Amino acid sequence: MIVAVPREVSDKRTALIPDATKKLCALEGIDVVVESGVSDHWTDSDYKEAGASVEKDRKTLLGKADVILRINPTDAKEIGSVKKGALHISLLDPYNNRTLVEAYAAAGVDAISLEMIPRTTLAQKMDVLSSQASLAGYVAVVKAAERLDKIFPMMMTPAGTLTPVKVFIIGAGVAGLQAIATAKRMGARVEAFDTRPVVEEQVHSLGARFLKVDLGETGQTKDGYARALTDEQLAKQREAMAKAVAGADVTITTAKLFGRKAPVIITADMLKAVKKGSIIVDLAAGSGGNVEGVKVDEEVILDGVRIIGIDNLPGEVAVHASQMFASNMVNLLTHLLDTEKGSLNLGEGEDADEIAVGCVIVRDGAVVHPGIKEHYGK
Repeated sequence: MIVAVPREVSDKRTALIPDATKKLCALEGIDVVVESGVSDHWTDSDYKEAGASVEKDRKTLLGKADVILRINPTDAKEIGSVKKGALHISLLDPYNNRTLVEAYAAAGVDAISLEMIPRTTLAQKMDVLSSQASLAGYVAVVKAAERLDKIFPMMMTPAGTLTPVKVFIIGAGVAGLQAIATAKRMGARVEAFDTRPVVEEQVHSLGARFLKVDLGETGQTKDGYARALTDEQLAKQREAMAKAVAGADVTITTAKLFGRKAPVIITADMLKAVKKGSIIVDLAAGSGGNVEGVKVDEEVILDGVRIIGIDNLPGEVAVHASQMFASNMVNLLTHLLDTEKGSLNLGEGEDADEIAVGCVIVRDGAVVHPGIKEHYGK
């Protein structure tokens, strides 16, 4: 079985690093081939020493692969170079990428969407969203610290005492909790909010204050995601947020709804009350944004407030992001590999693997995931 790793087109990360390559090559029946120059951080020689071979021609690489490992999906133009029956593994955003998903099916290319890996204890070590989100939370705080014209910690000097900055985190999922931890380590005074009351204890455990807002019934989905709020709940949330955001030096928003546009939490009217020179980092910029006026992959200043909308924050720390992503990939392939048959379990039959059932979107020329089929109206 040939596992191929193409170079990412517009991403500093890579789906497989040499250490992970060595682990895959140690599995029976697995051969790894990487595109020449697959990474800016590791050389072709590094991959060869790990047991991989190197292919200079991208089209040839895609044509020989039984499994393709990528961070971002192969676009429709290149799908024709992939042989029928190959398995493509990447982030895919199947709810919003119907045309691409159906192009995979039409080409006879099986596809796994990494976003769809179940959020279970068994699947934690394969959970790409969590591993990358934790880095996004860290980078968001570092970016804010770089842009803010203040230092984060309290400092007592002969010239007087410098008070710590106030950081407000909206959303206490993986990214939000890492942002809280990072801001606290840097000496900030941190407050956080989440629609799920169950995370209050986690926020307190990191030394932050939890902002309580009575929104009525909220909770989370079976996969641990925050449920979408009603229009009335969103209005009530914004009202409570306004005061917290106005008093913060740094605000970081992390509210995403999988497969749907991100909710607008900070409106243009709210920005008018925010202190001039404050920083807002919107982690949901790529899916519509939590902040009105945010622009993807840009920094804009509105009413004296700098709004940072970098979509791929993990790519800012590409070495560690690649390390974590590659580890997730090795764990996923190891889990799916049936050594007796020399093939991968893709969620077929009565004894289908629950992880495969959850993340396989396309198989044998058809969209097979029940939730995606329903979303497409099939």
